[in-house]
Amino acid sequence: MNYDLAETELFLADLKTRMIPEDVEVMIAPPFTSLHAAFKSLHKHPVTVVAQNMHQCESGAYTGEISAGMLLSVGVKTVILGHSERREYFHEDNETLAKKVDTALKNEMTIIFCIGEEQEERKNDTYFQWIEKQLNDSLFHVSEESWEKIIVAYEPIWAIGTGETASPEQVQEMHSFIRGTIAKKYSEEVADRISILYGGSVKPDNAQKIFEQKDVDGGLIGGASLEVESFMKIADSFKKASDN
Repeated sequence: MNYDLAETELFLADLKTRMIPEDVEVMIAPPFTSLHAAFKSLHKHPVTVVAQNMHQCESGAYTGEISAGMLLSVGVKTVILGHSERREYFHEDNETLAKKVDTALKNEMTIIFCIGEEQEERKNDTYFQWIEKQLNDSLFHVSEESWEKIIVAYEPIWAIGTGETASPEQVQEMHSFIRGTIAKKYSEEVADRISILYGGSVKPDNAQKIFEQKDVDGGLIGGASLEVESFMKIADSFKKASDN
């Protein structure tokens, strides 16, 4: 919940002057009120506009909510689902998120699906079981073909907004586990082509080491994305990591 329309337009104007690194896919997820303006501004620019959330129903008496059809009508074809803040503050559970996944897929939208454990699961060494349950309850009912439309984002909740970042080794351990769990449910082929992003206090000074990990395919950037300069430094870090 950052940036009104005028602030978003200033951000976009700056972003459009920057060189997007070759072979790096860049996405931004403004608030609902700025989505259409962002789509129009970036229509001929290599940056994808993404929604932060959507409702699981096509329409109805859900005051204040936004449907998949509404997003598509303003040019948005990708949506973030299951972000840790949606889970924590708006009590979205695995069952609700499974319905949102179904709705997004029905509308041929691409999904960035967030999973992650809290400090309690990390301390109790139950984080693998926690992540496996999130995958099983919200994603593992979909067909193998549907994974063409799914990106997974691992965000350890204990490392979001705290300034604490999982070590590159911890990140790789979990990303490898996620990929392996998908492989067991579906196939190695499906797991290999899935993009798994890391989100959790990623900054320009730690991004490259995180992105150099074998199973890390990108980042879901929070606070560091609010300034174009730091955001593009992170994108550049991904390009450098990919080239190594």
